[in-house]
Amino acid sequence: MTEAASTSAPAELPRAARWLDRAGPLALRGAFAAYLLLWIALPLAALVAKGLGQGPAAAWEAISDKTALDALRLSITTGLVAAIVNGVVGTAIAWMLVRWEFPGRTAVAWLVDLPLAIPTLVAGILLVALYGPQTWLGGTLEGFGIEIVFAQPGIIMALLFVTLPFVVRTVEPILVELDPAEEEASNTLGATRFQTFTRVLLPPILPAMAAGAVQTFARCVAEFGSVAVVSGNIPRHTLTAPVWIQGEVEAGNPDGAAAVSLVLLALALVLHPLSGVLIRTAGGRRG
Repeated sequence: MTEAASTSAPAELPRAARWLDRAGPLALRGAFAAYLLLWIALPLAALVAKGLGQGPAAAWEAISDKTALDALRLSITTGLVAAIVNGVVGTAIAWMLVRWEFPGRTAVAWLVDLPLAIPTLVAGILLVALYGPQTWLGGTLEGFGIEIVFAQPGIIMALLFVTLPFVVRTVEPILVELDPAEEEASNTLGATRFQTFTRVLLPPILPAMAAGAVQTFARCVAEFGSVAVVSGNIPRHTLTAPVWIQGEVEAGNPDGAAAVSLVLLALALVLHPLSGVLIRTAGGRRG
């Protein structure tokens, strides 16, 4: 009896192991799916239901409100400005970090990533502490008629600060993979620096620049913390869409806030895949 039990045990063990091999990955995938459903899919569905809960006509009425439209327009225009500026400046910084060796290079790389670690609310306070009307610099600029804080330039500066890493860290890997020999060959053949840049360097990094700019724009349109501090939230002047949404929630109009939120959600659903396509394009050219 003991020998029979001992001989059957090894046969049972592989059977249990095979069951775990089949059921383990399935259970793990189910846990991941449940997590995504709970924290992403269900909130998105709730937002859509809330935004359209009173019907498409009511949602359109909330979106077409003059203050809401101005807030959306301001978010989009300031986001575009920040995306263009950081698209150029971020690429230049990435080039500097990859191609140049200089004292303090590590510190510069650390500063580039710092906005990702600083709460955006703190980023806004940093700008107010530097450019606020009560500061020496802010007061001096106002004396020349230049308003930064509580004006649209302050919004753009806040967006530039919080989104700087996106372009830099998107373009940097592409620059690392570029072969300097191609540039040397172009120079040897008599090409000017401008021709070398436009024909040799720009084509492989352009998709990465565009991807970083798209990511920057998507973040800018949805930015709340830093903008809420520096903008002053003046309706139809410095009030952006995310801040307008928060104000409507506090004013007891969650349906209108959800309706305008659907516009931002729609932008995100377009921009995120577009960024992915551009990144894959950049990776394909690199390969």
